[in-house]
This record gives sequence, structure tokens and C-alpha cells, in this order.
Amino acid sequence: MIWLVIGLVLFLGIHSVRILAPEYRQAQIDARGLNAWKGIYSLISIAGLVVLIWGYGQARLDPVVFWVAPGWMSHVVALLMIVAMILLVASQLPAGRIKAAVKHPMLLAVKIWAFAHFLVNGDLASLILFCAFLAWAVADRISEKKRLQAGLTSNPVAGPVKWDIISVVGGLVVYLLFLIWLHRLLIGVPPIVGI
Repeated sequence: MIWLVIGLVLFLGIHSVRILAPEYRQAQIDARGLNAWKGIYSLISIAGLVVLIWGYGQARLDPVVFWVAPGWMSHVVALLMIVAMILLVASQLPAGRIKAAVKHPMLLAVKIWAFAHFLVNGDLASLILFCAFLAWAVADRISEKKRLQAGLTSNPVAGPVKWDIISVVGGLVVYLLFLIWLHRLLIGVPPIVGI
């Protein structure tokens, strides 16, 4: 379990610098340059993600189970994940109406992903993992709102509908890849019981 926690601290920690220590972040950018900061950020993120995934896998070998979700709940999660994947793709594209309406589609996608997986994973490692990501996404959204009110950022302005179409189609493609192949390959379990 300790490796899961270390991975979470590394991954969510570096992703929280802008929330908790924006002056430190800016000082690093000023001292080293934006590209150097992005490099450090990326290296710590990748290391954290690798340790987090490995630690989660190790913790699942000897689980502490609090509840077992009914089989039909995986279908609820599957529906929620369609929305999460569309939002994830929308976050990586120029603003269409989806991105403009949601404002921070990546954060909403993380919230939906974490909540959905919390519903079907009642073991301690999963609770730590998904609650940590959910709490981080909520904290980051609050931080983003404060930066907006301070005039440090701005909300996306709705662009052409083509970006929404690409978001929906791309999100469905990513969703199907996870449903059919990637979830089992990367996580080791089928996303829906019985497939």
C-alpha cells in the first residue's frame, strides 16, 4: 500500500503545485525557463504514475474489502465513462460548445472517472486511489475558479461545433478501445462483468 501512496503523492503532488504553491511554480519557471519546468513536471508525473500503477497492482494482491458492488453497477459505470471519455477528448481540443459550457472538461472527466470507479471498487486501495483523485479534482476546480476571479485565467469561448463532433466521436472511440481491449490490458480486469 505504501507504493500506492508514494505514487499518489508524486503524481498528485506535482499536479498540485499550481494549487498550493503558485509562487514557487512561477519562481521555478522564472529561474529555469518554462520548458525546463515542463520537463521536471513531466518526469515527476511519469514517475508518480508508474509507481502509482505498480503500487495499486501490488495492493490489489492482498485486498482489504469493504463492499462488493452488484454486477449491474458496472453498467452504470460504463455509461458514466462514456461521458468522461468525451470530456477527456474535449479537453485536448480547441473549444467547441462542450468545452465552453463545462469550462474545465479534464477536471470534470477526472471527477466522473473517480466517482464511477469508487462505486464499483470497495477495497481499501481503490478507495484511497479514487478518493484522492476526486479530492484533487475538486480542489483544482476551486483553485481554477479563484484564478478566474483574480483575472489570472479566462474561460474558453465557444468555437465551431466541429470540435464538439470530434470530441464525441473521439471520446466514443477511446471509450470502445478501453471497453474492448485497453482496460483489461492495462488494469488486468474487464470493465464490465461478463465480457
